[in-house]
Amino acid sequence: MRIVIQRCRRASVSVAGETVGSVGTGMAVLVGVESGDSMDDAVWLAAKTAGLRIFSDAAGVMNLPLGEVDGRVLAVSQFTLTASTRKGNRPSYIRAARGAEASALYDAYCAEVERLTGTEVARGVFGADMQVEILNDGPVTIIIDSRLRE
Repeated sequence: MRIVIQRCRRASVSVAGETVGSVGTGMAVLVGVESGDSMDDAVWLAAKTAGLRIFSDAAGVMNLPLGEVDGRVLAVSQFTLTASTRKGNRPSYIRAARGAEASALYDAYCAEVERLTGTEVARGVFGADMQVEILNDGPVTIIIDSRLRE
């Protein structure tokens, strides 16, 4: 699994012109699931998300996790994070997990973030054509891949 985390002042996701999820201060997380990813990947990434110290402390240093700033998470499934551009200019999504597998791991990731933070995760609609608005704060953008475990 691969996630892109953006520290945000606000973020929202809409489907067919209707807002289905939104947060204020916190994280907008784009979630990509590859074939072969497991529940262990979802749990590991959720722990990284909940514990990531990317919010400023009183000295202005990025030293605080989500829970210490009363932040929230908006998680949006995004299969294009699995893109391979190795050949030519048209991305290949052959590595993307299929619908049921990807949806289950996306849901597991969101549920684990909720468990770890004690707050509800705002979500997009899996598989839908979504419009995502993110006011990136910083900007701070972090990419985490569960296969690299770095």
